[in-house]
Amino acid sequence: MADHKFLVVDDSLTMRRIVVNALKSLGYEQVVEAQDGKDAVGKLMTEGASFLITDWNMPEMNGLDLTKWVRTNSQFEHLPILMITTRGNKDDVIEAMKARVNNYIVKPFTPQGLKEKIDQILKVTETKA
Repeated sequence: MADHKFLVVDDSLTMRRIVVNALKSLGYEQVVEAQDGKDAVGKLMTEGASFLITDWNMPEMNGLDLTKWVRTNSQFEHLPILMITTRGNKDDVIEAMKARVNNYIVKPFTPQGLKEKIDQILKVTETKA
């Protein structure tokens, strides 16, 4: 479990801190941070990750565009993606699912809620592997 390397992408330093602290409280020690999708692409290429947690609304490259980039890149196409966002309406959820995020969590969230989503995603993706 603890061998997963998370890439946390959010333009808000505060939100990155919340997610990173939640991950660490769940036993995930390997966490890399990026401030937007463009930064995340660079970090994926240089440092890699086995799980991506991304915000939707960001400058440079938003989370939806980042998800689309990941899904069209053969090196990362199976990377689990959890989107964390304030955008909770049905159309946004459908759009994110069409871009093939593995799951979706609406802010504000609890560490327990985050854990449940991560566990759901890992259960499904590890069964396929």
